[in-house]
Amino acid sequence: MNDNLKDTTKKVGGFFGEFREFIQNGNVMDMAVGVIVGGAFKAIVDSLVADILMPVIGIFVGADSFASLSVTVGGAVIPYGNFISAIVNFLILAFVLFLVVKALNKMKALTKKKEEEAAAPAEPSNEEKLLTEIRDLLKK
Repeated sequence: MNDNLKDTTKKVGGFFGEFREFIQNGNVMDMAVGVIVGGAFKAIVDSLVADILMPVIGIFVGADSFASLSVTVGGAVIPYGNFISAIVNFLILAFVLFLVVKALNKMKALTKKKEEEAAAPAEPSNEEKLLTEIRDLLKK
């Protein structure tokens, strides 16, 4: 009976051990930070759209903001202005995310290029070629 208890304890400890390693993995921590920063950035974009862009666009539409745009069909009110605001938010976030990914890909490409250059053997100089020829002649 003790052997079964030990096996169960080992499995539970193994599970929690694996979970601890997963949590401590750098990628998980980076993702957590990214989610938090992304949430804060979303609040900034929401404010930009709601407080700056939409009132300016609303001047041309004839409303204070898109949020006040709606259509009444029968007894139902369809606030399509909120939908337009959500689309603008999405487009801004997608564009910024595109710029971030593009910058990261460029950095990775530069890093990879530097690693390849460092790994590639340098071509021997003229002096080294001459010394190699002299060495080979002396061996003969």
